[in-house]
Amino acid sequence: MTRPRSWWPDALFVGAFVLLTLLLWQGHLLGVDLAVADWSAAHRPPVAYWTARVLNSLGQGGWFLMPIGAALTALAVWRRRTIRPVLIFVATVALLYLTVGPMKIVFDRAAPAFIGPDREVLFNPAATGSLGMSYPSGHVANTVLWYAAFALLLGMLLGEVNHRLLLALRVLPPVIVICTTTYLGWHWITDSIAGLFIGLVLARILTRVPWDSIKPPSVRRASPASPATKS
Repeated sequence: MTRPRSWWPDALFVGAFVLLTLLLWQGHLLGVDLAVADWSAAHRPPVAYWTARVLNSLGQGGWFLMPIGAALTALAVWRRRTIRPVLIFVATVALLYLTVGPMKIVFDRAAPAFIGPDREVLFNPAATGSLGMSYPSGHVANTVLWYAAFALLLGMLLGEVNHRLLLALRVLPPVIVICTTTYLGWHWITDSIAGLFIGLVLARILTRVPWDSIKPPSVRRASPASPATKS
């Protein structure tokens, strides 16, 4: 993968997230969120619902993305005899937990499924628990960052990966997760857009690091024990 050289896209994504947050805080775009959520709730037959549920698994961090990341990390460590893949895995988890998690707590926005007052506004004291941690979308941020990590790990594992495959890996899962998580009513559409902005910034941070230049200890295979010499 080509490491990002310019910082202006990062600044653009951060600025877009700040602007979106300010607009929502001032009450703008809330009508759009409600309209999209209401349309989705009215057009959710069982077949479409379960199809979206399955596809949305592409953005599930705990039981889907992290195990895949751990497996790719282990394979890359075994193949390349270096712990660099472990550093990528740890950095991915740390970036998510140090940014998206605290943001959800600070902005305290309810999900569309919340039954209570002012469900669509930010800083809603009535929005507590898991249904009060909707902004930004962790599903979308997870997807953008983890699939960037997968691309890095595949590069270490295979040495060279087709650029079209990398592009598909970086683009298709986030698009699918944005559509499905909004359609299922798990997040407002602006939650998903905010998660996309945050995920893009985190992914650029991850891919900006010159992982191949880091000099960690090598991992060596244990050599088979030689047979004991008879006396």
